[in-house]
Amino acid sequence: MSDSAFPARPAATGHRRRRPPGDANMLLLARRAVTLPLVLLAALLLAAVVLWSVSVVGPGWVLAGLICGLSGVAAVAAHGTRTVAGAVHSAVEESQAAALTAVAGAAAAVGKSVQWSADELCRGKRPALPDPHTAQSPTPNAEIDNALSALQAQAIMSLIRVHDESQSVVLLEVLRRLAMREHALVSKALEALSQLEMLTDDPELLAKIFEIDHLVTRMRRQVESTAVLGGQSLRSVRRPVPVTTALRGAVSEVVQYPRVAVAAGSVGAELGLPGHVGPDLTHLLAELIENACECSDPETRVMVRAQRVPHGLAIEVEDRAIPMHPQTRAQMNHLLKAPHEVDVSGQVRAGQLGLLVAAKIAQSHGLSVLLQENATGGTTVLVVIPARLLVAIPSVEDAGAPPPEGAGTSGRQPQQVAAAPAASGAHQAARPGATGAPTAEAGQSADAPALPTRTRRTEPFRPPHEREQAPVAAATPGLAAAFRNGLQAGGTADCPPAPAEHPTP
Repeated sequence: MSDSAFPARPAATGHRRRRPPGDANMLLLARRAVTLPLVLLAALLLAAVVLWSVSVVGPGWVLAGLICGLSGVAAVAAHGTRTVAGAVHSAVEESQAAALTAVAGAAAAVGKSVQWSADELCRGKRPALPDPHTAQSPTPNAEIDNALSALQAQAIMSLIRVHDESQSVVLLEVLRRLAMREHALVSKALEALSQLEMLTDDPELLAKIFEIDHLVTRMRRQVESTAVLGGQSLRSVRRPVPVTTALRGAVSEVVQYPRVAVAAGSVGAELGLPGHVGPDLTHLLAELIENACECSDPETRVMVRAQRVPHGLAIEVEDRAIPMHPQTRAQMNHLLKAPHEVDVSGQVRAGQLGLLVAAKIAQSHGLSVLLQENATGGTTVLVVIPARLLVAIPSVEDAGAPPPEGAGTSGRQPQQVAAAPAASGAHQAARPGATGAPTAEAGQSADAPALPTRTRRTEPFRPPHEREQAPVAAATPGLAAAFRNGLQAGGTADCPPAPAEHPTP
């Protein structure tokens, strides 16, 4: 948008300016009004002199003719004067109307400029200040134009000052700083929990640690949501994140993770996302999956699928919730497409922040998110990742190679264990003591891959409560995981695998 409320005027040239048509017409009328009576008067006097000289008529008749002629000349002069006066009045009215139109247009342009500047500030951008001292060619309305330009610049400067000094901006910055500090503390807590898991094989203690780990992971997602609403992202890794890792990480961050089934297929291992996109995609999917779980029957499943599409990669989150009203779906799609154009005050007061967070993340990376009704009457959320954000993930031949950093694990690779969720999310993939065993795809048997092993501590660990047992030379590696796998296989044989695993320390 132009910085000035007025259009640029052409520069004055050295040629003589042509009079406007209205001024020329008035000048012609004025000349006629003056010239015609003078000509008539001159003709009348000449006729009187001629008649007096030749003595054709008497002096009385000459005097009477002069009086009549002067009366006619006066009538002609009066008519010309009225004509000129009417023309001048019309010209003045037209000039005033043109001036009012120009001032009204300039005032409207100032209003639009101020409104546009306010919208830019609301979107987090900073509008450019117009120059009130721009040189303009001399016009009848030049002073008014200059005054309105100065008013425009002053109004925009006042908006910027109020925005910069407003309490909401200060509070927003405070929330950002607090979110960063809380995020650092939560990340340290997750690292401490990972280290604690490596120190015990007690199944009961491990289950409790996993439960706490999941709670802290969800807490971290809430802190990251606060940062996203404040305009920044706290998730980032250095290496690309495989799609499978991003999907499982998203499932591991929701409360009802056992209800979620992931079907990434081969595309999940072949494609990945850059380090600045993958963790945020995990966060976005976690919000969508959480919303699907909360709005659907607890006895139903939530499916998460990924597949290639011509425009990149499509990820679907499908639930079996009650049908959504078309108007509500349209409003939600508008929010997901352009969150800055929607009044979200009602959602914020109601605590419905999941879709708003997802919309902010999608907007920051250029992702497409769309809600649509599925065949069962529920809702399917379609997330389309552009091809420009996808990277190829090389196949890992060595099963013991360290896994890539990604979203959704805290150093423990997912197994078919529903007793406890994966511990962390996006950017804590490689914690101290993490194992590097490859993950199993959904649908594989829990006992198909070999259990991971680790090096035992040099000093024996004594559990908090002593138990009578026969002394052994060394604890069996993977005992806790095998115990939980056996319970899971016997109790939930029909359930699809949980999104994340916790192999033995």
